[in-house]
Amino acid sequence: MCSAMVGSGRGPVPAAAPALEEVCPMASPVSAASPALPSAAPPPPARRTRLSALPEVRWAALATVAFLAAFPLDLAGAPAWAWGPLYAVCYAAGGWEPGLAGLRALRGKALDVDLLMVVAALGAAAIGQFLDGGLLIVIFAVSGALEALATRRTADSVRGLLDLAPARAVRLRADGAEEAVDAAALRVGDVVLVRPGERLPADGTVLDGASDVDQATITGEPLPVARSAGDRVFAGTLNGTGALRVVVGEDPADSVLARIVALVEEASATKAPTQLFVERIEQRYSVGVVVATLALFAVPLALGAPLEETLLRAMTFMIVASPCAVVLATMPPLLSAIANAGRHGVLVKSCVVMERLGAVDRVALDKTGTLTEGAPRVAEVRVLPGGGLAEDEVLALAAAAELPSEHPLARAVVAAARDRGLPLADAGEFSSSPGRGVRALVGGRKVEVGRPGEASGAVREARAAGRTAVEVAVDGVPVALLGVTDRLREGAPAAVAALTRLTGTAPALLTGDGEPAARGVAADTGITDVRAGLLPEDKAAAVRAWEREGRRTLVVGDGVNDAPALAAAHVGIAMGRAGSDLALETADAVVVRDELAAVPAVVALSRRARRLVVQNLVIAGGCIGALVVWDLAGHLPLPLGVAGHEGSTVLVGLNGLRLLRESAWRGAAAA
Repeated sequence: MCSAMVGSGRGPVPAAAPALEEVCPMASPVSAASPALPSAAPPPPARRTRLSALPEVRWAALATVAFLAAFPLDLAGAPAWAWGPLYAVCYAAGGWEPGLAGLRALRGKALDVDLLMVVAALGAAAIGQFLDGGLLIVIFAVSGALEALATRRTADSVRGLLDLAPARAVRLRADGAEEAVDAAALRVGDVVLVRPGERLPADGTVLDGASDVDQATITGEPLPVARSAGDRVFAGTLNGTGALRVVVGEDPADSVLARIVALVEEASATKAPTQLFVERIEQRYSVGVVVATLALFAVPLALGAPLEETLLRAMTFMIVASPCAVVLATMPPLLSAIANAGRHGVLVKSCVVMERLGAVDRVALDKTGTLTEGAPRVAEVRVLPGGGLAEDEVLALAAAAELPSEHPLARAVVAAARDRGLPLADAGEFSSSPGRGVRALVGGRKVEVGRPGEASGAVREARAAGRTAVEVAVDGVPVALLGVTDRLREGAPAAVAALTRLTGTAPALLTGDGEPAARGVAADTGITDVRAGLLPEDKAAAVRAWEREGRRTLVVGDGVNDAPALAAAHVGIAMGRAGSDLALETADAVVVRDELAAVPAVVALSRRARRLVVQNLVIAGGCIGALVVWDLAGHLPLPLGVAGHEGSTVLVGLNGLRLLRESAWRGAAAA
């Protein structure tokens, strides 16, 4: 049936990624001579398996269509020839695969509930209960198809991640000549040329040149970082406006990007089969029902009991003891919770995931794109002594100089000026320098916006607060510092507090960003456990450590760099609006609208669903037990046994459907 992914990673842990305060506050020009900017680079082509390509989906669809066609005809009292063949198609299409799997398990001396459910469905059909048997077949077929689809889509995303790294690279020979080679053919010590707007083909160290590099796929940092001679760079990251010569430091098969792929694939391949409660007891229950049914038939028959009466009693026992009510005791509450969560912007991928969400007792949150929006904003304008300008004047000059740029920091400065309603003058003689900043002539004054020239007290204070310091100089004199930070997502502190109440432990912050930026966000949201400067494998290692301690960890993230941790966690949730394809497919659930408050709400809803499952199991178990005792100790008429069995099935089904109500989500959100 459905399953969730638990796994472990491998490989050495490389040096930590650069901190946010190292992000270069420079801007890149938009002009005819400028190359394509990182933000405009097209994403790699998606590799997605078509639904119709999966046989499990095709068979489940056929079974469902046949059932839906037969159902109204059966209820309307149409003749058997009208709906009988349709039920037959439903049984054959949806039951042959679990039946075959059950027979194979039986050959290996194991008896699973899949085979028992097929036998129960056939038994129901044998006594005229075609509708009940068809419903069981459809439930099993659809859940199997969903599992197959989730597994294949994850594999598609892992393969698609490989497209982030270019297939070809420009290698420089010893004489300085260029040659195009396969990226996979690069070796440690090779020197490659990475032109503006291109992705880096391998991990390595910058030998010459300066540029901004967008490392979000690896470290999750919200802004491009300045890279020059001696700095480390990663395969699959996006070069900005400067050309770089890079010495390859890792074989392409050992790059950080390749290790992300390996981590996710390993977690998928070694995942422990996780089952619903009813499936965890399937072996004992299935064996017990089969043994008891055979005994009820063979023993009285051996003692001289009439064949017809003995067969009828054994058939009645198998029907009343079959796990139909138990399966429906589990499925409707979880399916109702999934449907309700979906209406409120949370896509939970399976019943197993919905069940597991309610068991989490540890939460780990990513920073950029999860707790924050991943969009920089100007949080402070600090006028320096002797500048002689007011805040608005400084911001207007800086925004006018940055207006021709597409750099994220430049957009933040322009947005801050426009938010204040400041008029922006025309800028002339615009130029930019990778790693330094921009220059422009605004109203006859020479304005420079970029990296601070020296680490003054004001700069240190800004960095200590987790902000990127941007210096504004007018006519060569520094006049102000702009403090730029990532915008905190609305409702983040409340969501963190709610998760703390639900789990009894405050969430941890796992981020590839720098320590000051991480500490600043943690202080704003009430988080005390902060782990910064982490690469993807570091995040996964932290999650696996908690899992080894017996904690059931919920990881919430959005980027490629979060995918290994999402795969290794007890449950992974991805932020859907800006989430990477790999994170969305690896995660067990997706917050489609990026509303962080939905995370504690869906956890609380899962806990309500688990309580309803327990209630239903008690009801179903009580009814089955009473009917079985009646059949064994007395004489239970077959019609009465069927009625009691079906009545308990309907009762637990209706009880589970309570979670479809709008009030169920409101109650979960309030909790």
